[in-house]
Amino acid sequence: MKTTYSLGLATLAAAVLTACSGGGDVATGPSIDLTNGRGTLVANPPAVLASFPAAADFAAALSASSSGRSLLAVAGAPKCGITFHYMEYNTVGGQNEATNATGGIMVPTGTDAACSGPRPVLLYSHGTTVEKGFNMASPSTSEAGLVAAMYAAQGWIVVTSNYAGYDASRLSYHPYLNGEQQSNDMIDALRAARKAFPKIGASDSGKLFLSGYSQGGYVSMATHKAMQNNYASEFKVTASGNMSGPYSLVKTFQTVFAGGVNAGGTVFTPMILTSWQKAYGNIYTSPSDVYEAAYATGIETLLPGTLTFNQLFTTGKLPTKLFASGALVTGDPSLDALFASGVGTPNLIKQSWRQSVLGNPAHPAWVAAAKNDLLSWTPTRPVAMCMGAQDPTVFATNTSDMATYIASKGAGSLMTVMNVEDSATVGPTLAGAFAAAKAATAADPSAGATPAERVVGAYHGGLVPPFCNVAVRTYFQGVLAAGL
Repeated sequence: MKTTYSLGLATLAAAVLTACSGGGDVATGPSIDLTNGRGTLVANPPAVLASFPAAADFAAALSASSSGRSLLAVAGAPKCGITFHYMEYNTVGGQNEATNATGGIMVPTGTDAACSGPRPVLLYSHGTTVEKGFNMASPSTSEAGLVAAMYAAQGWIVVTSNYAGYDASRLSYHPYLNGEQQSNDMIDALRAARKAFPKIGASDSGKLFLSGYSQGGYVSMATHKAMQNNYASEFKVTASGNMSGPYSLVKTFQTVFAGGVNAGGTVFTPMILTSWQKAYGNIYTSPSDVYEAAYATGIETLLPGTLTFNQLFTTGKLPTKLFASGALVTGDPSLDALFASGVGTPNLIKQSWRQSVLGNPAHPAWVAAAKNDLLSWTPTRPVAMCMGAQDPTVFATNTSDMATYIASKGAGSLMTVMNVEDSATVGPTLAGAFAAAKAATAADPSAGATPAERVVGAYHGGLVPPFCNVAVRTYFQGVLAAGL
């Protein structure tokens, strides 16, 4: 579930202007529960990392690069300037141990009516990253720039988390796809941000939206579930827009271990296993039980770390093959080629451990997958899901299975499913723009060996995110207009 938004937004960092965070009489949002110190804001007001006082300032920063101009073309012209705040807050880890995390608050500024007064709040969950220093409070972080252009520049107060285990968090690991911990983390980020709102000129309208992409799509849906089931007196979700998330974890795990290795599988699999081992303590006795000897030492602290996604492979820290043999054959040439590329030597996972999992339906790995599977709740507020039907990283079946489950529970009227490949669900303009972007990627000789490989390499991390975000933003605007 790696997200590599190739937006080249480093120019934003160079264009940082003088901070201007205002005070004044602003709404603080609903009352908050600070049980066990969770959600405590370490410093209030949080620091300002960057400020673009007017819409023109933010537009100019984006316009300074070709990738920024491409983002503007998809996101639309900014209505607002943005102030980027960096916060640290208290939360819990995968064992419910006390820890800290960091995140960001993006506050719209400017004279447009969309940029002042009570504003809707978007709690946004980011996609998978392997770099521990990742920071959603910085406009030079590509996903932060994308979210800023899509939402904060259009009048949304955006709250983000870097997640426990990243940036300045004291947690020695990241609770990857641990639904309980990750929802707690996002809830605590929102609690902390709301404590800051009166200090930074952010007025909360009471409309709360949740969204995220890839890992973040899973996290946003897990957070919606937790807010509804466990924190209903504290939070009222207006709607969620979850994008390309691995909601159906049991089926995804089954597919991968059967030989249907997803793109990037040698990164995602150890992140999942380490997370669940730290939380439950029974996935394996030693990493050497699971991983081939060349990779077992230090793998629990490798991700997240100091290396980029590509460096993990070029330095030999991880192989590109997950299993030594046994690719899943589907009869679909595109999938068969993808799955075959994840099988061979050198490989990451020992065949003996793989077989121990496949041969035991009660294996702790299956138990953990079931515990964190999101085909387990029925929403009472509007839920949207967006994906790309040809996603090689987070298979589209995650969305279709989730949709089928929600419908089976009688909540189909609350659900909207969008596929950026399908004009019937996202409209001909957006679908056409996505098709054009995909064609341009296929035609770019610098992006890979063959047109098909170029699209596979860019699909999940580069092609789908901006278009799904437009679709989700449009959906949210419709929810607001309908007064839901």
